[in-house]
Order: sequence, then structure tokens, then C-alpha cells
Amino acid sequence: MTAPLHNFLITKSENPVDLLNAATRLFGGSIATSPLDGLCHGDHELRGVSADDFAAGYFASPLDVRVVSAAGRRSYFVNIGVAGTIEATRGSLRATLDSATAGVVNPGDTQELRPLGAGTRFLGLRIDAALVDQEFAALTGHPPVSTVRFDFGLDLAKPKGRAVRLLVRSLVEQLDSEDPLFQRPELLRSQLRCIATALLLAQPHSHTDELRDGPQPSYPRSLRAALAFIDANLAEHIGLGDIAAAADCSPRTLGSAFRDRLGLSPMSYLRNLRLERIRTDILGSTDQIGTIAYRWGITHLGRFAREYHDRFGELPSDTAARR
Repeated sequence: MTAPLHNFLITKSENPVDLLNAATRLFGGSIATSPLDGLCHGDHELRGVSADDFAAGYFASPLDVRVVSAAGRRSYFVNIGVAGTIEATRGSLRATLDSATAGVVNPGDTQELRPLGAGTRFLGLRIDAALVDQEFAALTGHPPVSTVRFDFGLDLAKPKGRAVRLLVRSLVEQLDSEDPLFQRPELLRSQLRCIATALLLAQPHSHTDELRDGPQPSYPRSLRAALAFIDANLAEHIGLGDIAAAADCSPRTLGSAFRDRLGLSPMSYLRNLRLERIRTDILGSTDQIGTIAYRWGITHLGRFAREYHDRFGELPSDTAARR
């Protein structure tokens, strides 16, 4: 991967503060030197592009940095070496990043990146956690009951890791292309979905066993019927009795099936899925939050706002502000 994002220069300066400010604007959160008084001079270059659910940046700088996630934004970061090596930490975990090893950082994690030479270059990719959650749901038939937390070091030399690297390279090549077709949000989002799916299948994480268990068709017939009914009637005012009737079983039996297979109750599953759809609509349209919420069967906006905050770590208005 040589000189990526050549059409998206943000800053090229001998002042490291320019790089820190530009990186903070691109990725959000707090980006500072590590240690805090460790400014170093030299050439500091950042190229990058961002949208609602992702950002990509190419860094050419000898600066050691400490990155703290933005409050209220759940994001994953993937850092891939382009030239040289980087000593990276995620909490107490350490890894050496280069063209054969990437680092994956989970929502809420603090990371430190220390280039081990003046010629070090790396590519950083931010992916919104909602996108990973959606791809997890597509693979398993249900959203994750807790945050998917990936292992830190990703081996890009192995076949599964190579797939991730090739998909990231394809995304960058599309961004660098001057063909307007490749700048369309639909194509970019499709690429991001592929990257998220590849990460879920290639990199061990806290829900890997659920992917090994197989997708939704392995569930009992009653559970499959309940999931299909919920998906088809998500915008309607449905209750546990309605779902149980569609599944042709008692509410108690249905509740046991949900807890055994999905780790949560039928109504919790319905609520989480409804919140995911609302979040997608908030980011993808200019409609008022209340209009979107009512469209998906919400009747109490105050309770909805609390549940939304509990699920995503931010209020619906915070999500709308990023449109």
C-alpha cells in the first residue's frame, strides 16, 4: 500500500500541533502527544477522509500519540503499517504494528502509538460500532448482547487477515479514484460492511463462539418464527403475547428459548433491534428524531431517549448532530 489517500491532504507541517489538531478533527476524541510534553519536530503529514460512520487517515510523522475515544461515540479503530514499525498499546496490551500486523482497538479503549523510525507511515481506519453490530446481526440473526471486543493484534500474513488487508486496500483505492461512482455513499458503505464482516470472521473477539454456532437457521423452529415475526412487525405495537402466538408456543417457553440462545428476553431483543433501525434512520435521513421514533413504534420519547443512551452511549440528538 503506497502513498494512500493522495487526493485528501489535510495538513503537512513542521509543527506537530498542526497534526494533532487535524487528527482530532478527523477522528474525534482526544489526540495528544505521549508523553504530554513530548512534541518533536520534523515533517508531520496527515491525509484523510471521513463520513458519518467511518474515517480513514494516512499518517506520516515521527510523533508519539495517545488517543482517547470521543465521549458518546462508539467506534473501532484498525491501524495498519504502511512503512516502518510502530510500538502500540491498548490498555495493558502491547503489539508491534507493521505491514504484516495490524492493531484493533475497541470502543472506549485508549491507545498509544509510537513510531520506531522517522520513515514510519501507517493507515488508521475508524468504523462506527453500529456498523459492526449490524453485520454481527446479519451473521447470527440477532444483535450482540454486549459490545464486541476484538483481540488486539491482527495477523495480516494469515489468509483471514490478508482478506481484511485487501478489503481495506480496496476501500482506499476507491477513495483515491477520481471516478465519481466510487465516491457514492452506497458503495463506500458496502465496502465498510465487507470490512466489518471480515473483522468479525477473521479476528477473535468476545462473541466468536456465537459465530461458530452458526446463523439463525440452526435455531429451533419456534425461535426462528419469533425472530421473523419481530423483524416483519418491528414498527407495530407488539407484545410478548403476540410474539409467542406467532411462534406457536407459550410466553414462558419463548422466553427460555431467547435467553438460552440469545442471552436476553424477547422484548429486550425487540427493543435493541428497534433502536438499531432508528439509529440507522437518524444517520441516513433529515427527518426529525420524533418522526423517526414514532415510525418505528415508539410511543414515549423520554423513555426512548434513555434507552437509546443506554444502548449507544449518546442521545439521539448527538447522533443527529453528525448528519
